[in-house]
Order: sequence, then C-alpha cells, then structure tokens
Amino acid sequence: MTKNIYQFSCNDNKGNEVNLNDFEGKVLLIVNTASQCGFTPQYEGLEKLQKLFPEDSFSVLAFPCNQFGGQEPGSNEEIVEFCRINYGTTFPVFSKIDVKGQDAHPLFEYLTQEKKGLLGTEGIKWNFTKFLINQKGEPVARYAPSTTPEKIETDIKSLISSQ
Repeated sequence: MTKNIYQFSCNDNKGNEVNLNDFEGKVLLIVNTASQCGFTPQYEGLEKLQKLFPEDSFSVLAFPCNQFGGQEPGSNEEIVEFCRINYGTTFPVFSKIDVKGQDAHPLFEYLTQEKKGLLGTEGIKWNFTKFLINQKGEPVARYAPSTTPEKIETDIKSLISSQ
C-alpha cells in the first residue's frame, strides 16, 4: 500500500520523467488545471502562493487535464506558454494527464483514495481540485475547485511552520 506520493513519477511538459521524490521535504499543492475554465484565473493565486513561500519549502504542481468540458485542448507547449504569458507561472506544469476514469494517472488514483471529496466521493468532479501534501509526501487536505488559492494560504503556512 502506498504511504506517500514519492513512489510516483510523472512526465514534465517536455515528456521527461520526473520522480516526485525530487520534491521530498516540501509542502506541495497538487492541482488539476485547465486553460479555458471559469476557474483558470486561479493560476494567478497559485503563482502568488508560489512566490509567497521559500522555494525550498513549498511548490505548486500543476497537472493540466482535458477531461472536464474539453477545457484544456492545447498541446503541452501551448499550455505552458499560456500559463507563462498570462499568469507568469514559475511552478512546474506537467504533461497533460487524466485524473479520473480507467486511464487516470496513478498519482491521482492515490490522491482521490486518500482524500475523498464532498460526501465521500473519490472522483474528481472538475478542474482546479487541489490536494495539499505535507513534507512527508502525505495528502493532508483536499479542496474543491471553488476554493481559491488564497483560502489555502493559512493551511500551507501551518504545515511549513510545523516542520
């Protein structure tokens, strides 16, 4: 049984494998994102969080997904460029993945099993579902798409200061 996210690897936006143990010791906010969603402006808040905390203690990890209303149709390169131009993102934006269904990435299968959604559901219902991960790689909270990054700031501060 998986105890943390460090057993997983994902492809970066250029297709290179990234082991999540590269982020060991950091608080992480893992988010499934989309460029053409009503919640897309949350990229701004995610970048503010990224800049608010020291790089060695926190990172946002964005995972673009096209499973909700086809709101992420672009290529990996187009997605990264969109994020950089429109929101000045500096956090890692990974390759597009599935976060639900039979082709769901194992990382998101693990996250949704560990942190249930509303009324105990596992499945991700929309873009910008967020998972807060502690320094041991353990999911500690799940936030709905409507929860803004600013509302998560206190939880991140608490985790970082508890180190």
